[in-house]
Amino acid sequence: MTAVNITGLGVVSALGIGTKHHSNQLRSGVVGISQYQVDQSVLYAGKVKFSNLQLAALCEVPFSPYVSRTGWLGLLAAKEALGNLAFDFKIPAAFINGTTVGGMDLSEQYFKAISRGELGDPALFQMHDLGANTDFIASNLMRFDDVNTISTACSSAANAILLGAQLISSGEYHRVLVGGTDALCNFTVEGFKSLMVYDSELCQPFDINRRGLNLGEGAAYLLLESDEGIKESGNSCIARISGWANRNDAFHNTGTSPEGIGAQKAMNAALEVAQILPSEITYINAHGTGTPTNDSSELAAMETVFGKHLPDFSSTKGATGHTLAASGAIEAVISINSLLENCAFGTAGLSDPMTSSESLLANPKSKEMQYVMSNSFGFGGNSTSLIFSKVQ
Repeated sequence: MTAVNITGLGVVSALGIGTKHHSNQLRSGVVGISQYQVDQSVLYAGKVKFSNLQLAALCEVPFSPYVSRTGWLGLLAAKEALGNLAFDFKIPAAFINGTTVGGMDLSEQYFKAISRGELGDPALFQMHDLGANTDFIASNLMRFDDVNTISTACSSAANAILLGAQLISSGEYHRVLVGGTDALCNFTVEGFKSLMVYDSELCQPFDINRRGLNLGEGAAYLLLESDEGIKESGNSCIARISGWANRNDAFHNTGTSPEGIGAQKAMNAALEVAQILPSEITYINAHGTGTPTNDSSELAAMETVFGKHLPDFSSTKGATGHTLAASGAIEAVISINSLLENCAFGTAGLSDPMTSSESLLANPKSKEMQYVMSNSFGFGGNSTSLIFSKVQ
């Protein structure tokens, strides 16, 4: 099986821009979530502190009001992941992008105009389709031989990473850019409010008093290369993807089973792919949304899989907000940072832990790392686990 090397990382979220910056923010206990205006109400969300015009300037691409915020965020993170990689390589490359929001931020502008009795601009719909956002990002980067979009709710980006790892491992491709992007929009905010899982205050993942989630926005990408790809690009291997798996418990349209059956199966299968024991995992970046059902289900699943060897774990969504399709990629970057810096990050907002286990971290903890797991669980019980490892 061909090694899956990670040679580039890029990320943008409410914590800011850049992989190193995110690590510094998390070490310092910074929370990127703040009050966010949605129509007539104010709520807490992890909003990126740059306008679309500013994002376009950072991307070094001419601004267009017809480009979605999802597209701008994705392009910025993807450019960081590619770094100085030249674009004239002979090895075929693929791009796999996860998103659920697509261009809904622009579509909402049209419907708002209609509701005011104005003529809406139909051109605002040209990036409504999820694939249109992927195509925009790809067209401003390099020539890809395969461009694909994955939408499996909150596990989208994690599944994009999983698919990319499979393409590298199988030898089908030697270079794949993988990750995801989503922007805040009223549709998703109101959708989660209707499910009565949106916290009106700062969210508290894995806390006894947790009430729900805070949404966020952002994007992150990983550049994956085989050994052959690295020989051509000259890139250095930062870390590796050693294990990956996706399972589904099909328990409910918007939730997982109380025992976290799908999560259990995904974690166990990822361990099998990595060919390691549960006791070898040194840190888990949990999905940890802050909703009562998710956190109890995920904790039950982790306790079943790891038993007495439950490793240190935390949720970083208390700092970034739940970035939906992008969350799996943002947390993959965070997990890789924790691996490289030998630091398990803490859980922002945690004051009264829902478990007596000392494995649940409220604050960052320095420790030697070798294998780190990152969990991403989506609607319908779509569960994905990824395992990252240091280069031997």
